[in-house]
Amino acid sequence: MIDPGHGLVKLAKAVNWDRMDEVFGETFNPDQGRPGISTRLMVSLHYLKYTHNLSDDDVVSAWVENPYWQYLGGMKYFKHDLPIHPSSMTRWRKRVGEAGAEELLKETIEAGLRLKAVKAYQLKRVNIDTTVQEKDIRFPTDDRSYDRARQRLVKAAKQRKIKLRQNYNRLSKQMIAQQSRYAHAKQMKRARRCTKKLQTFLGRVIRDIERKCANPDNELQSLLTIATRIKTSSKRTKTRFTVFTNRRWSASAKAKRTSVMSLAVKSVWPPPAVVAGLSEPRLCMAIHTTGTR
Repeated sequence: MIDPGHGLVKLAKAVNWDRMDEVFGETFNPDQGRPGISTRLMVSLHYLKYTHNLSDDDVVSAWVENPYWQYLGGMKYFKHDLPIHPSSMTRWRKRVGEAGAEELLKETIEAGLRLKAVKAYQLKRVNIDTTVQEKDIRFPTDDRSYDRARQRLVKAAKQRKIKLRQNYNRLSKQMIAQQSRYAHAKQMKRARRCTKKLQTFLGRVIRDIERKCANPDNELQSLLTIATRIKTSSKRTKTRFTVFTNRRWSASAKAKRTSVMSLAVKSVWPPPAVVAGLSEPRLCMAIHTTGTR
C-alpha cells in the first residue's frame, strides 16, 4: 500500500524510537490516570505539524487521510478514526518541556546524519532568514520616544542608587494620555504642547543625572548620549532616533504561539523530499531578531 522508498518510510526506520520511549517515558506515571499515548505517535505528529505548518486540529485530521503519516506514527494497519484528541498534543508539549525539545533536536540531527541527508560539516553553519520576521514595535512618535528614553534613564538611575529630584512617572503618563486625546481630536496645538512638556521632563532627568553622577559608567553614559540626541532631534534631522522603542520579541501573537519545541523540531527535521534524497538539505532555523521600525 505504501512505497518503501518514500521519505517518511525511510525516516521512520532511521529514528531510534526505543530511545524516544526511554526519554519521554519518565514524564508518564503508570499508576495515575488513563494509559499513556504512544510516544512514537506523539513525536511523529509534532514532526508533521511543524513540517507542514499545521495546527493541532489540522494535523490530526490530515493524519486520518494519509497512509504515510500513519506509518510514521507506528500504525500497522490503516485507521479511519482520529488517533487522539488534538488537545492531547498541547498537554504533551507542556509535559516534556524544554528538556524534551532538546532531546527531539538531538535525535533529529542524529537521524539526519544516519540517513546522510545532513553532513557533519553542514551543521557548522546556520542559514538565517529574517525577511518577514514579525516584530512588535512601538510606533516611534516623538512623545513616546521622549517618554521611553526617560523611563530607561530613571530605571538606570534607580539601579545605581542615584536619587533623582523627580522621576516624572505619574506626570508623563498623564501627559501621554492627554497628547493622544488631543491628537485624535485634531487639536494639534494642544498636542504639541504636551509633547513639548514630555521633552522637558526628559531634559530635566538628563541634567539631574549628570549633576549627581560625575563619572557614569559606560552603560549609563551610552543611555545619556542617546537620550540627549533623542531630545535634540527634530523633523529636520536627517537621522531621527527611534531607539528604546522595541518591546519584547515574544510580544506578537504569532511568537507567543511558537514554542521552544516548534523551533527545535522545525529547524532540524529534514523534509520528506530531503530524506528521500531528492534535494540538497539545508539547516534553517527561525531566529527572532531585534530591530527598529
